[in-house]
Amino acid sequence: MSKMIINGTSINVVGNICIQNNKVYVDGKLITESKEPVKLIIEGDPVNITTEGDVEVHGNVSGGIHAGCGINCGNVGGNVKAGNSVHCEDVTGNVVRR
Repeated sequence: MSKMIINGTSINVVGNICIQNNKVYVDGKLITESKEPVKLIIEGDPVNITTEGDVEVHGNVSGGIHAGCGINCGNVGGNVKAGNSVHCEDVTGNVVRR
């Protein structure tokens, strides 16, 4: 289980995390939405992450990460695609910066 911190509010989650249009989904289910841009921090080891903004992971990602802005995390088991900077430890897949 991972703890997701969205704009300062903590939510425990298991599964794939996706943020689109300031709406936060876990495994396709709407969890919360925000009127302001979502700042995402994850503590734990999520599966896959897709977000339009930045993401910071205090742990490892077993799948991949697709972020519209920057990524800061531990190890990644899949591909990493970011709009800006990528700061990860080991990445098993490809790293693409748009």
